[in-house]
Amino acid sequence: MTERRTRLELTGMSCANCAGTIDEALAGLDGVAESDVNFATDEGTVTYDPEATSLAEIYAAVEDAGYGVVRESLTIPITDMSCANCAETNETALERQPGVIEAEVNFATDEASVTYNPAATGRSALYDAIEDAGYTPVRDDEEGGDGDGDSSQARQDAARQAEIDRQKRLVLFGGALSLPLVAMMAVELLSPGALPDTVFGIEMGWLAFLLATPVQIVLGREFYENSYTALVRNRTANMDVLIALGSSTAYVYSVAVLLGLIASEGLYFDSAALILTFITLGNYLEARSKGQAGEAIRQLLEMQADTATLVDADGNEREVPVEEIDVGDRMKVRPGEKIPTDGTVVDGSSAVDESMVTGESVPVEKSEGEEVVGSTVNQNGVLVVEATKVGSETAIQQIVSMVKDAQSRQPEIQNVADRISAYFVPAVIVNALFWAGVWYTAPDVLASIVGAIPLLGLVAGGPMVAGGTVSVFEFSVVVFASAVLIACPCALGLATPAATMVGTSIGAQNGVLFKGGDVLERVRDVDTVVFDKTGTLTTGEMQLTDVAVVGGGAVADGGTAPEGGRLEPEVDESVVLAAAASAERGSEHPLAEAIVAGARERDLEPAEPEAFENVPGQGVRATTDRGEVLVGNRRLLESNDVDPAPATETMERLESEGKTAMLVAVDGDLVGVVATADTVKESAKAAVSALHERDLRVHMITGDNERTAEAVAEQVGIRPENVRAEVLPEDKADAIEAIQADGERAMMVGDGVNDAPALAAAFVGCAIGSGTDVAIEAADVTLMRSDPQDVLKAIRVSEGTLAKIKQNLFWALGYNTAMIPLASLGLLQPVLAAGAMALSSVSVLANSLAFRSYTPSEDYRLFGRFR
Repeated sequence: MTERRTRLELTGMSCANCAGTIDEALAGLDGVAESDVNFATDEGTVTYDPEATSLAEIYAAVEDAGYGVVRESLTIPITDMSCANCAETNETALERQPGVIEAEVNFATDEASVTYNPAATGRSALYDAIEDAGYTPVRDDEEGGDGDGDSSQARQDAARQAEIDRQKRLVLFGGALSLPLVAMMAVELLSPGALPDTVFGIEMGWLAFLLATPVQIVLGREFYENSYTALVRNRTANMDVLIALGSSTAYVYSVAVLLGLIASEGLYFDSAALILTFITLGNYLEARSKGQAGEAIRQLLEMQADTATLVDADGNEREVPVEEIDVGDRMKVRPGEKIPTDGTVVDGSSAVDESMVTGESVPVEKSEGEEVVGSTVNQNGVLVVEATKVGSETAIQQIVSMVKDAQSRQPEIQNVADRISAYFVPAVIVNALFWAGVWYTAPDVLASIVGAIPLLGLVAGGPMVAGGTVSVFEFSVVVFASAVLIACPCALGLATPAATMVGTSIGAQNGVLFKGGDVLERVRDVDTVVFDKTGTLTTGEMQLTDVAVVGGGAVADGGTAPEGGRLEPEVDESVVLAAAASAERGSEHPLAEAIVAGARERDLEPAEPEAFENVPGQGVRATTDRGEVLVGNRRLLESNDVDPAPATETMERLESEGKTAMLVAVDGDLVGVVATADTVKESAKAAVSALHERDLRVHMITGDNERTAEAVAEQVGIRPENVRAEVLPEDKADAIEAIQADGERAMMVGDGVNDAPALAAAFVGCAIGSGTDVAIEAADVTLMRSDPQDVLKAIRVSEGTLAKIKQNLFWALGYNTAMIPLASLGLLQPVLAAGAMALSSVSVLANSLAFRSYTPSEDYRLFGRFR
């Protein structure tokens, strides 16, 4: 057993018992030989067998026990991966490093996403692991940097552009030397014997050798080096192995013929050179396409302001770089300028174009007290904005971070391609050897079979069928070279991540953020959508609508009631409202704020309560200058021995109108009812209707009473049997699980704060209307706008992306399914096989890039967009 010992930096411990709890949690893991947690230093050491348990499981055990462990994340661009097998090799190399919790390498984005324990490993070790595997990481300039900001993106862009330029130079070099070989081949095919025996005193065979050899050295070098690294160092086989085998087979065979070691007249120098040139051309086009697929992120980053105009307390202005802005700084933003960073308007009013964040084309009116998002454009008025979030905390940076994370987490469908790719290259080599051997041992039988097949017999002419103008051995070599070159694991490796990269970018451009490619896949499978009411289907902006007096009692005006006496003055609406507002002044609940605001609008200034208690799911209890006041639902009054029956008729009338009615009691007497109303969003009914058209079940969950809930449900078109009312916040998760108990896959749509447990319990959690706060841990999907119709956008982007993935997999698998047999039957020249191989991966990328024009205002179908 090879044991590892790692050090953990722990958080959240408050006493020695906490250390014991963590020790106990770690001891329960298989493979943990020893653990020692020190409360005084907030550290722990664990000795474990990595074959029996992983560092990720150790972290999970500590966190499940209720404590934290310090971890860091790093994104490492890698410049020279050639296929999905390369990504897997890098992933394995990183995961072998002590201290690495999790590693994912994405071939489409050329990036590694690593989560690691900084107490056990450093960034240099991660870079070295990639280099030891034979690949080139783009190193961060500073060991302590975050590795994710603008500088990291700039380095990655520079590395990618350098790779594009390098591939372009190689293509031009290979093309310049290959064109004469192509011309020679064309003349020989069209007019056999027309070529002279010598040119400038050099035999044609040696001239072809002189032209092909530099191509082998310059273009072929990286394929041969990568093949050696893959086979010898990493003990795996990748696409470079196939290319090296195919090209070297043609070249070495031709050299052997030229030197007289093999009795044949067939030279394949032109094939050897063109194979490498075609593959390099494919790599160049692939690198360009990858750059275009990631264009959305670069466009978002380029939209950021470079400078800001700071305003000091004296009104003096000075221009500074955005990087120097601190939280609390005040910035003047003139018409046409970008808002430098997230903040709150403290002076002025204007319309702001937020389309680059939310996808909403209509400018949003902003005035004092409202939030603005950095990088959005001020339209027509001067604003003074106080910075609330800067640097990596801004919405634009969080969006970029979420999109990158989403692109690194691939859908489950990718596992299919990964399983195929893992065995693909060895299977291709075995297949090529098998058919080369069959052609060598039984050429006449196979030639007659191939010639007898309709259409194939037309293709199988000239040198491509044994028994023609070539020897059996020569033809077997041609079959082997063609069979290894025609196979392309690249297309399979790119099929899913390329489409996921474009799909998540489309979502971000339309205000829909997916936490991962796996989430993108799950959204399509949702069959039930569960909306929270307040703030989701309604605006969440409560307003006081009714104040009703119940009974003929009275309350003390400025004091408490004398024992055994009635209270003066007589109760009227102003007295009920003043008592309720004074009690609710200690609460931050939207209902409380509506009551307090309504009292002030009626020239009643609520007094501060002397004591205040919030009763979850029921209301509030407070000691005020008017006595002991209760404001809440029936359960609150009943639990305090107050009979709510006299207000039953009033409550039912208000609730049937879709209002939230609250009982008011003072010193044990029921005195009245106050009601607030929340306006249903204009788009809510259209969203519910569209979901019903897709045969999705729609539910609503609310803490409101049943009559109010049903009134709102009726307005938006949700069936009464799908309404769950009077659900406490902590019970919403149970309600979601009950809905899913029958096998339904539910998307819970809520505000991401009180609804966090329900969002986590749902098949897909969707936080709506998050504004600048896009980093919501509980949500799988974040909608930047408060529009329930954006749920449709999320579903459409998911369906469109999965359709594009299926298209890509169809072409990738279909290509290999069709081409490998053709090459094995001797129906393709090696040059044509190499060209087809290069074209396959480029076509998958091109198909994914075509998806960029899709807008989720309509459904996407597999073979086009239509209703």
